[in-house]
Amino acid sequence: MNKNTVQRIFQLKDWQVRKRALGQRPRIEAKVSRAEGPDQRWATDLCRVWGGRDGWLSLALVIDCSTRQLLGWHLPGTGKASTASAALEQPLLTRFGTLGSVPEAFLLR
Repeated sequence: MNKNTVQRIFQLKDWQVRKRALGQRPRIEAKVSRAEGPDQRWATDLCRVWGGRDGWLSLALVIDCSTRQLLGWHLPGTGKASTASAALEQPLLTRFGTLGSVPEAFLLR
């Protein structure tokens, strides 16, 4: 078959994968993130690191935006949503004592 015939059949059967449009897309407005003191704003980051025999691992970090101090981390074999929450549990327990009683002022910032 001719490649144009195959192309036409794909279009008629709705099997065509459309290319993503190139160019500028609307983006979220960038705002300056400032923290006046420690424990006002924390940031999380996920990256993948090579673990040798274990293969690729997901590393989740929690950083204080004011002091740039590493507060917590978690290094599991999978990169699930629970990875970030597990990394967040460590500094919450260290700073506030329990997971359930975080000061309301911390949550509203």
